[in-house]
Amino acid sequence: MMALLFLRGALFLVIVGFLMMPVPGASAASTSASVIEDIVGKVDARYAQTKDLQADFVQETILEGFTTGFTSSGRLYLKKPGLLRWDYLHPSEEQIYVDGDQVMMYVPEHQQVVKGALTQMAASKGPLALLQGAGNLSQQFTILESTDGSKDAGKFPSLTLVPKPVGQTPPTIKKIVLKLFPDTYFIQGITLFEVSGNISRVMFDHIQANTGLSSSQLTFDVPSDVVVVELP
Repeated sequence: MMALLFLRGALFLVIVGFLMMPVPGASAASTSASVIEDIVGKVDARYAQTKDLQADFVQETILEGFTTGFTSSGRLYLKKPGLLRWDYLHPSEEQIYVDGDQVMMYVPEHQQVVKGALTQMAASKGPLALLQGAGNLSQQFTILESTDGSKDAGKFPSLTLVPKPVGQTPPTIKKIVLKLFPDTYFIQGITLFEVSGNISRVMFDHIQANTGLSSSQLTFDVPSDVVVVELP
């Protein structure tokens, strides 16, 4: 169970970062730099105006060396500042709650809650910085037009985020590709390419923003009959 939690959690940390923080400013690195900067500015403005959000999601993970992956689906709920609930509904139930730096992962089938600090659970500095909003994110990513030339509804390209080297620690993420809804500039999909060869993708649908979500819908009271595992 723990292996599955952290396997799905790698993409989860990146997704949370993009949903809870503005997209980093673009670095001019292509002939379409002005177009990309305009797109990033509109995405930034859209999420800056978003106080709460809920959406359905489908997540697919393909491991290096395997020809087929596994797929999960569910629904997310977000409320600024710092509250997020991520519900896996199929093929198995799992609930993830983020409250500031605290994360709780609850698997009803196992009657167990895994609890820890987000800063301790992050597998790499890239996703953690996205989530925390620490520093200037444009210093960590170069934003490019996707090399496949794909256009969403013929309006604009998908965006590729390439991590820049930071210190002596090599990045664990090779690149992140964003697909946007052309009418709203909400993020439609995030694909994470890890250096290890693993690929994770999540697609969002039925997005609802600023509906007045209650904080109580995104908080979790640990049932008295479950085992709580505190991560060191």
